[in-house]
Amino acid sequence: MQRVIGAVLILTATGGAGYVYGKELKRYLDKMQYFRYVMSLIKGEIAYTRAPLPEVFSAVAGRVKEPYRLWLKRTAQELEQREESGFTRTWNRCVDRYLKCLDLKYEHRILAKEPGTFLGSLEADTLDHTMQMYLNQVDLEVEKLREGLAARTRIGRCLGVMSGIFLIVILL
Repeated sequence: MQRVIGAVLILTATGGAGYVYGKELKRYLDKMQYFRYVMSLIKGEIAYTRAPLPEVFSAVAGRVKEPYRLWLKRTAQELEQREESGFTRTWNRCVDRYLKCLDLKYEHRILAKEPGTFLGSLEADTLDHTMQMYLNQVDLEVEKLREGLAARTRIGRCLGVMSGIFLIVILL
């Protein structure tokens, strides 16, 4: 009887681990989609108001959730103080510091830092076009994640159950 209960517990735990893996993949996709949304808000605010970047970031910060709100507010504050020598350094430092809790993959952290190279230095027409190209690039990354999500979730669940069965066979 104890073996049966142990086998059920092992199978439940490993199956649950596969389920949690799938949920974590979905949560990561949601983070990337929301990041794309925030960047599209920044693009729209720049195109509509033509305001300086600190004002744009402050306005967008009022419409987004944490940690993006804190990131945009702090970036705006640091840009107004002008302690750093350039926009790119300020942007990169703020991305590293305030978006660290998102646990982005290396390539997505690089993607998040990319606007720092062009956001503070282009004229309005060029900036609008460049931001659209950047949003298209983020869309491609989100689409890559979305395409693999169903298969990876299924594989994670199957591996969880199969590893549980393997452990049960080994232990019995």
